[in-house]
Amino acid sequence: MASPASVNVRPLSSPIPLLRTRQIVHPERALTRGELVLVRRGVYAPADSWRECAPWDRYLARVYATALLYPDAVFCHDSAAALLGLPVFGDPLAVHVLQDPAVTAGSIGGVRIHATSVPREVTEFDGIGTTTPAETAVDLARTRQPALALAVADAVLRTDPDMTVERLVATNESRGSSRGRRQARWALHRATPLAESTLESVSRAAIEWLGFPDPVLQQWFTSRSGERDRADMWWPEDKVAGEADGDLKYDGRFGDPVTLLRARRRRDGRLREHVRSVSHWAWDEVTQSAPLRSILLGAGLRRIRPEDTARLLELRRALSAP
Repeated sequence: MASPASVNVRPLSSPIPLLRTRQIVHPERALTRGELVLVRRGVYAPADSWRECAPWDRYLARVYATALLYPDAVFCHDSAAALLGLPVFGDPLAVHVLQDPAVTAGSIGGVRIHATSVPREVTEFDGIGTTTPAETAVDLARTRQPALALAVADAVLRTDPDMTVERLVATNESRGSSRGRRQARWALHRATPLAESTLESVSRAAIEWLGFPDPVLQQWFTSRSGERDRADMWWPEDKVAGEADGDLKYDGRFGDPVTLLRARRRRDGRLREHVRSVSHWAWDEVTQSAPLRSILLGAGLRRIRPEDTARLLELRRALSAP
């Protein structure tokens, strides 16, 4: 492993308080009463906080618990992604750490050890070491479902203005090990900072595998009244605009859902001055793929290639995992 690199990252903190055994009086009693949960052996969390956590936040807490037990660990793969604030899908369960080749690779108590002789750039914050965002993106591009890997690569480009597709590709190609190199090329060559959310990234993959043409991203339009609106995706030949809305936008977290929906209708009306149709979809439509296909076909978008059923099935399985 290389020495720590200077990388501009904004690491996430643990989403819940973590307590060591020495901080608790009779932890076994607190477990029995349901007041605590065991995150890792010797590390506990308040049960109420744990139950309220999303799966990816539970995973991040598990990574932090591992860091408490192994302060010299260098985290990689999904664990590095969680710490660096990159997309994590569900709860990957296993915590991933990087070791030198003298250590035997394998899984021990929920920790997946990656032994490698290939030098990796690592960064450190608050005493916790991780592979850099670029190294993490390449690791996941080599090992995870390509749409999920694309979301991570897009996020790396989006959050680091100095990072480029060329640097990600070069990192992949320069590694001595060829395992996963070819698989990684799909996501790394398609990565772009213009995809503004994880849903947009995964949608781009699903749209390609459904056989539709690649969209123009973040296209601006000016209405007759002078208002400017931006479409997430735009297919100029078919005059179709697409919006990857997500499920959180209208759940009340960002304001009154009725008000937001009215604003969306007004915005769509302005966009229709320039486009034939405006389509909206969320996570369920992308996960199942068939609803997204129907939405885009109904909007008048043509297909230009055969559907990749195998990739779509892989994506559904990956997004449906706990």
